[in-house]
Amino acid sequence: MEGTFFAYLARMRYIRRWGLMRSTEPENVQEHSHMVAVLAHALAVIRRDVMGVPADPERAATAALFHDAPEILTGDLPTPVKYFDPELRAAYGRVEELSVEKLLTLLPEELRPAYAPWLREEYDGETRALVKAADKLSAHIKCLEELKTGNLEFRKAAAQTRLALEEMNLPEVDYFLEHFLPGFQLTLDELDR
Repeated sequence: MEGTFFAYLARMRYIRRWGLMRSTEPENVQEHSHMVAVLAHALAVIRRDVMGVPADPERAATAALFHDAPEILTGDLPTPVKYFDPELRAAYGRVEELSVEKLLTLLPEELRPAYAPWLREEYDGETRALVKAADKLSAHIKCLEELKTGNLEFRKAAAQTRLALEEMNLPEVDYFLEHFLPGFQLTLDELDR
């Protein structure tokens, strides 16, 4: 039904992430998308203001806000399942494409061109790389938060996400890991010091 796009987006909060993991603090797709947007914006600012490389923080943040929107209709497929088999991954990719097209039909015709590039991820490779890095960084932060509570369920995922971040070889990611990631290990009382 045309006109229900934003009502669907609001339902992102009902889609849980980390479905195969026991979490001390549940995370939903809406929370995750917000954090990825914050991190993508930060990585673009670091790229632009620290590294001196052109970047558009607002573009990165907007792309990140919509990066998991298809999951409104598909749900969050756990990573081990999603990447288990190339044929399965390709099939899931097609399901995501159909989800995007369905979401676009929920907008009035005149608004579709404004949202289509974000939902279809039709933006430059630099923005895509920043969003991918922010997505992985958000996952790593979630792992660290779970480990901080003593939940060892996330130990392997923390190591894997950290390695993936390092292997991206993005200076802005390395900068974030050095300057900002340690803050996520602190308690509230320690943050003010």
